[in-house]
Amino acid sequence: MKRVSLLIVALFATMFVMQSCKDDSKVKDNAREQLASAKDKVNNATRNPKDVLKKQEAEPVGPTTTVKFEEMTYDFGKVMEGEIVEHDYKFKNTGTEPLVLKKVKASCGCTVPTWPRNAIAPGESALIHAKFDTKRRGRPGGAPQNKSITVTGNIEGGKVVLKLKGLIDKKVDPNAKKVTNNGKVSAKKVNTIKVK
Repeated sequence: MKRVSLLIVALFATMFVMQSCKDDSKVKDNAREQLASAKDKVNNATRNPKDVLKKQEAEPVGPTTTVKFEEMTYDFGKVMEGEIVEHDYKFKNTGTEPLVLKKVKASCGCTVPTWPRNAIAPGESALIHAKFDTKRRGRPGGAPQNKSITVTGNIEGGKVVLKLKGLIDKKVDPNAKKVTNNGKVSAKKVNTIKVK
């Protein structure tokens, strides 16, 4: 009797496994289809999500227009560390559609641009004001600086890049102590920057 009951249990277990395998194959087929669909979507999209966002930002929406800047690069020369450099980039809407500037973004937080938020009619001029803080950016003799300001909107090509460049000098502290590579301070006075 034990053998018969074990045989019946084994038979039901085999039937259960066989049935679950059939259902399992349907689940696997469905999963394979979803995976293939997902792979197609990934292959059709760019590999870096940031590139997708940049592409969407760069593509103008609606009718485009042309813009002419009086200067694309402003060289502020040589200034002392701590000074604030300000410059206005003057431009004109040379197209036939109103110009809407969507975003004006600097390459770093030390540069802050301001721009007109209203549409600029064809033939009208406007300004993008840039304010650059030179604090902690200089060195004796002058540290070269190259900042960019990206202007996006309904401009043909999607964007324009403005440049701000120059040198930032720093006064030498004659009382500063020289720190050697091993961390020891030399007693000799030298013209170096004070290390904090």
